[in-house]
Amino acid sequence: MSKPTSLQISRRFVLRGAGVALALPWLSAMERPLSSADSKFKPWPKSNGPQPRIIFCYVPNGVNILQWMPNEAGQGYALSPTLKTVEEIRDEFSVVTGLGHPRCTGGHSGADTWLTGADLKAVPGKDYANTMSIDQWIAEVHGVETRYASMQWSDISGTGSAGHSHTLSFDRSGTPLPAEDSPRRIFERLFVPESSKDREETLRRYAEKKSILDNVLAESKRLANRIGKEDQRKLEEYLGSVRSTEQRIERLEQWIDRPKPEVDGTLLQLAMQPNNAHDRPMWIDVMLELAYLSFATDSTRVIAYEWSREAGGYGGGGENHHELSHHGGDAGMLEKLAAIDRFHLGRLKRFIQFLKSTSDGEQTMLDRTIVVFGSGMNSGEGGDHSPKNLPLLIAGGQGLGLKHGKHLKFQVDQNPPLANLWMELAQRMGVEKEGFSDATSTMAEVREA
Repeated sequence: MSKPTSLQISRRFVLRGAGVALALPWLSAMERPLSSADSKFKPWPKSNGPQPRIIFCYVPNGVNILQWMPNEAGQGYALSPTLKTVEEIRDEFSVVTGLGHPRCTGGHSGADTWLTGADLKAVPGKDYANTMSIDQWIAEVHGVETRYASMQWSDISGTGSAGHSHTLSFDRSGTPLPAEDSPRRIFERLFVPESSKDREETLRRYAEKKSILDNVLAESKRLANRIGKEDQRKLEEYLGSVRSTEQRIERLEQWIDRPKPEVDGTLLQLAMQPNNAHDRPMWIDVMLELAYLSFATDSTRVIAYEWSREAGGYGGGGENHHELSHHGGDAGMLEKLAAIDRFHLGRLKRFIQFLKSTSDGEQTMLDRTIVVFGSGMNSGEGGDHSPKNLPLLIAGGQGLGLKHGKHLKFQVDQNPPLANLWMELAQRMGVEKEGFSDATSTMAEVREA
């Protein structure tokens, strides 16, 4: 009997006969290789100019902490089994362990609080109240220089629901900023010129929105004279969100007649779908390619990218990420969870290598780009969803003062706030503010060799 030949089968493959199409069950041959072989994208030789940049990359459901966390601290530490995936670029990143969000309760609200550190139930009478995220702190400084102050991406467009956010970004009043999940729509927004008809329609929409906002502000001022001090405070927070929206519209109006960068999209896999398990590796790759192009063209300097929403996500072969995060200590499930962690780090490594290969003035893009990768929960040894000892990797930014090649190990029992690191990174990006969230200090350790 002859041996069957090795065959890669698409999940879209169907059996047809007698006018009927039947989908195949899941077969091992349908597993997608964990590579970017389908992508023809190549990084540019140089960027459009040296600028500080930052991207926050979020993965849900925690990691297999047993294979993620290194045992040793400091320089020259031994890479953990999972981190060996990025061994060839170990001098370009630092691992940070022990940090968490002391005010958070954990669970599936990790994306809601990762960049805010907020106690979502801190406001009496409210089931949910978030605060401003650190990316928006940074965007307020750099957004005046770019077409887009910041960009929000996720695997599901919009904002999601309270406690299951589809975005990492929240404005001054804690209002979520909607995310985009379509590579094609992102590319068109960034790089496709608008026709004269498109321009007129866009200006009409802006005018309508501004008219609505003007009416809201006028009505709010009249209301303010008839309510108590506590309600006035709440109203002022709401008006802050309205003003932020108004400022975003004004910024977009200023840029509408400026030509967009010319970028060839033929090598980008813009049709990839984030929640198709077959497309999943290529969707992550093309989103990171768009992040690279956004930075290289200085279209934005701040990106918050949620690779999957909490309680969701796939591994490189279509595995159910959320289900595996509730591993209960099962060895087989933990190994599959570690495989997903290695898959994610492989995608991240490719992006970091793009940045490193592109000159940015006298340095590389990686030298002036801070790459943050992590999760808002720790699934622990038993599958619990804790906001303590969160998995974190910080890469790049050495031209902004960061020093890498080390494991910064903080004491978990002291529950040091992750906000300390966020405030430090914001300052590396040129933000001069202090007092973010529950930060107790900045974090000089990331600047020390």
